[in-house]
Amino acid sequence: MARMQRNNRKKPRFRKEGSNGADASQTKFDAALAFHRDGDLSNAMVLYDEILKHNPHHVGALHLSGVICFEEKRMEQAQDYFARGLETAPDFAQLRLSYGVILFELGRAEDALFHYGEAIAIDPGLAEAFYNRANAFMALRQFEEAVIDYSQAFVLEPQNEQCLSNLGDALQALRRFGDALPVYEQAIHINPGYAQAWSNHGLALHGLKRLESAIASLAEAISIDPGLSAFYFNRGNIFRELGRFEEAAGDYARAIRIEPHHAEACSNEGDALQGLYRFEDALIAYERALSIKPDFAEAWSNRGACLKQIRRFEQALASFDQSIELNAVFAEAYWNKALTLLLLGRLEEGWDLYEWRKKTKDPVGGRVFHQPVWTGTEAISNKTLLVHAEQGFGDAIQFSRYLAWLTARGAKVLFAPHPQLRALFGWLDSPCCIVDENDASLSFDYHISLMSLPRALKIDPWNMPAGLAYLHAEDFLVERWKHKIGQTGFKVGICWQGNSGTIDAGRSFPVGLFFQLSQVPGLRLLSLQKGPGEAQLLDLPRGMVVETLGEDFDSGPQAFLDTAAVMNCCDLVITCDTAVAHLAGALGVRTWVPLKYVPDWRWFLDREDSPWYPSMRLFRQETHGDWDGVFARMQAALCIAMRDQN
Repeated sequence: MARMQRNNRKKPRFRKEGSNGADASQTKFDAALAFHRDGDLSNAMVLYDEILKHNPHHVGALHLSGVICFEEKRMEQAQDYFARGLETAPDFAQLRLSYGVILFELGRAEDALFHYGEAIAIDPGLAEAFYNRANAFMALRQFEEAVIDYSQAFVLEPQNEQCLSNLGDALQALRRFGDALPVYEQAIHINPGYAQAWSNHGLALHGLKRLESAIASLAEAISIDPGLSAFYFNRGNIFRELGRFEEAAGDYARAIRIEPHHAEACSNEGDALQGLYRFEDALIAYERALSIKPDFAEAWSNRGACLKQIRRFEQALASFDQSIELNAVFAEAYWNKALTLLLLGRLEEGWDLYEWRKKTKDPVGGRVFHQPVWTGTEAISNKTLLVHAEQGFGDAIQFSRYLAWLTARGAKVLFAPHPQLRALFGWLDSPCCIVDENDASLSFDYHISLMSLPRALKIDPWNMPAGLAYLHAEDFLVERWKHKIGQTGFKVGICWQGNSGTIDAGRSFPVGLFFQLSQVPGLRLLSLQKGPGEAQLLDLPRGMVVETLGEDFDSGPQAFLDTAAVMNCCDLVITCDTAVAHLAGALGVRTWVPLKYVPDWRWFLDREDSPWYPSMRLFRQETHGDWDGVFARMQAALCIAMRDQN
C-alpha cells in the first residue's frame, strides 16, 4: 500500500525581536540583539547572560536566550528561560508564542494550543501565533481548525507561501482536494521555485485522480530540488498506480539512493518489481526494507505476496503470519493469507480469513443494515434473507448459484445484484426476488454479502453444486442471434481483456494471440469483447479475421444479455479470466480459459478442470507470461474438438 509523503514540515515560527520595551534602551541589550540578528549566537548569549546577572527579570534577555537555546536544540533550557520570562511578563505576546513553540516541540501540542491562544488574545495581529496554532491543530488531527488558522495567518501575511502550502495540506487531510489545488497554485504564483508546493500540488491532483497531471507537478518539484527523496517516492507511487512499473521502480531506486534507510521506498520498489515479474529482485527489495525496519508489517505481507507468485506457498504463508504477529489488525495481511489458502484449496481456513476484506484499506462486502448479519448458524426457515452483491460482475455470477441453497433451507431470498445485472439474474435457476438494496421499503430478517455465503454454507471442493447450468439466456435473444450469426463454421466466441487495474495484471493477453487459431479452416472467431480491448480489433495481424456483432450488441444499460445469447450460439467460448468466463460457466456452455502462471484463487492449482463449472477446461501457463505455450496447446485441442464434432 503506497502512502504519499508530505514534503514541508510544519516549521515553528517566532520573532527574534524579544523585548517588550522595558529595557530596549540599554546599550548592552542592543549590542546583544545586533549579534543575534547577525547570527553570532555565541556573543549574543554572552551578553544576554551578563544582562541577566544584573537583572534576572529582564524579559528581552530571557526571551532571546530561550530562542538561542531552542535553535541549538537545548529544549529544557529554552523552556526554563521562557517560563521565567512569563512569570515577569505574562502579557508579552511574543513570549507566549515562543513558549507555545517549545511545548509543541516537546510533544505537548495540547498545552501549546493554550499559549498560542493567549498570544492571539493579547495580539490578534500576530500572524505567527495563528500559523503555529494551525501546526498544533494539524498534529492533533483537528484539520478544520487548522484550515481556519492558516487562513487567518495568510490574511495577516499575504505573501507567505509556506502558510498557503500548509493550508493546502490541511485541506488535503480533509480530502478537499479540489479546494487544496488553487491554494497550492497561489503559493506557486508567489514563489514559482517553491518545490514543496509543486510536490503537494501533485498530491492534490493525485487525490482528484488526475494522475498524469500529478506526475507533471512532481516532475516540476524534482527539477527544482532533485535531492529530496519524497518527491521521487510519491511520483513512484503514482507510476505504480498507473501500472508503469519500470518508471516506478526507477523513482523508488532514486529515492533510496538519496535516503538509503527509506524502508517504505524499498518495500514499494519490491511491489514495482513484482509488476515487472522480477520476483527474485522484488524479494531482495523486501529483504532490504525488513533489514532497515524488521517490524514493518506491510513489507512482510508484500513479501508473502511475492513468494506466492513464485509458488513458494508455505514461505508466503509464514510471511503473512509474521506480518499478522507484528500487527494483529493489519487486514491486508489476513486478506493476502486468505487468497493464498483458497488458491491451495484450503477453503475452510480461507473463507474465515476472507472476511477481512471488509476491513482493508479499500473495504468490500461490509454493507451495514439495521438487521443482523446471517452467519450460517441462525435458523432461516420462514425467514427473509437479503443477499447483496459485492466486488465484480464475475463474482456475482459465480456465487449466485448458492441462492438456491438458501431457498432449500426454507428462506425467502431477496437478491440485490449490481444494477446492470438485474435483468440477467431474472434468468437464474433460483426462486429469489431481485431487489434494489437501497430500497428503504425492503423488509427482511437477516442480510449477508454474497461472497460470505461460501463461509456461511461451509462450501468445500467436495460439496460444490453439480450440474452444467444454473443461469440461462433469454430464448428470444438466442433465436435472434442464431439468425444473425448463421449456422456455418465452428463458431468460437472470444474475449481477451478484462477491466484495467491491478486485478487485471497478467490475466489478459493481446487479441493477436488468436491468429493461429483464426487460420484453422472452418473456424470463425466472434468477438465477445466489450470496453477495454475492443480497440485492438482495429489493428489485427494481416490475414486474421474476428467477426464483430454490431453496435447494438449489449449496448443497453443491462449487461451480458446479448453475450449470454451469443454464447448459446457458439460451439466454444475462449476467454481470459473475466466475468465472461463465469457467465459461460454458469450457462453451461463449452468454455476454455487460458490462465496465468499463478491464477486467481478460484481456479486453484495444476488442474485442467474446474469444480465450479463442469463445462470448463483450463489451460495454464507453465512459466510466467508464457501465453504462446498456452495457445499452442489450445490450438492442438481445438483441432481435435473440431474433428470430433465433424
